[in-house]
Amino acid sequence: MANNKIKTIVLLVLILGLITRSPAQVKIIFDTDIGGDADDLGALAMLHGFVKNGECELLAVMIWNTEKYAVPMVDAVNRFYGNSSIPIGVRSGGTHTVDFNHGKIIAENLPHKLKYEDVPETTDLYRKVLSKQQDSSIVLVCVGPLKNIKRVLETTSCEHSELNGKELLHKKVKKMVIMGGEYPEGEWEWNFCGGMPGVTKFVLENLEMPVVFSGYELGLQIQTGYAFNNIDQNHPLYLGFKHFSKHAPWMKENFQGRILNNATYDQTAVLYAVRGGVGLWWDKITGGHNKADENGGNRWIKGTVTNHSYLRLLEDSSKLGSLIEDLMLFDICNNQSGIHQEQQISKID
Repeated sequence: MANNKIKTIVLLVLILGLITRSPAQVKIIFDTDIGGDADDLGALAMLHGFVKNGECELLAVMIWNTEKYAVPMVDAVNRFYGNSSIPIGVRSGGTHTVDFNHGKIIAENLPHKLKYEDVPETTDLYRKVLSKQQDSSIVLVCVGPLKNIKRVLETTSCEHSELNGKELLHKKVKKMVIMGGEYPEGEWEWNFCGGMPGVTKFVLENLEMPVVFSGYELGLQIQTGYAFNNIDQNHPLYLGFKHFSKHAPWMKENFQGRILNNATYDQTAVLYAVRGGVGLWWDKITGGHNKADENGGNRWIKGTVTNHSYLRLLEDSSKLGSLIEDLMLFDICNNQSGIHQEQQISKID
């Protein structure tokens, strides 16, 4: 009798352990053109929230943008959330400045230590980070033009790995999530162009791993940012989104002293990469492949089954916008006026 009780207790403990065990952290490399549209800033904030929740390990932030304040901005945001040790890489090519970019306002108002010259070039950092991870363990999230990826694909062996870039990416990355293009087709989209003809076409033609696309038309339907009017004015989301609302050429005409809602492009890619949500927030369309042209256009071609797929919105856009605002504002009480209660997550891809 006593032995049976002991066996029952042990079985219950094992069952409870299985029920309460947290899912494995998603290992993310975040490749971003942060500093232009404020959605990159929102996506980075979401990633820090997922890190805090134990849902994500942010292996590195790779910056495509060579704007002067992009690196100080990312360093300031990482430090704000207590994650200053996350490696940062930047695309080589020299710095420039853009008036409406919000990197400067964040760097001037929040503590930071790094500038452009202080961080490694993205290609070397990619190879270093990739080489240290287990095979098929990384989700690569790209929310800007794909020049960094093209450069990695073109690398040969180095001190970090004997593999060439294509071999290394395919060995270590289990999936890419790309915010870019328009579906089922579009004539031009910034992330598929970036003033760099042919880059997207080259990258897509040289990737054989699964690639999920979150398109322009998806993020355009989901509006976020207005809730940031109710948070501390020294919060990076307040600083960045307000500057963007006031100065971005396509926003400033409607600016009246308060943060405006903005399309939620990059945040959707991050949400899918970490939490999935197929069947809950979006469908994943398969049965074809994404063909990019030389100049920023793309077309979904039905037919041969490939590793390509794209997301199509299922959830009411306002409800999903409220959820994403909460995820960006994870560090602020959900009961604060103007901040929404997070939805329950019942399905994960």
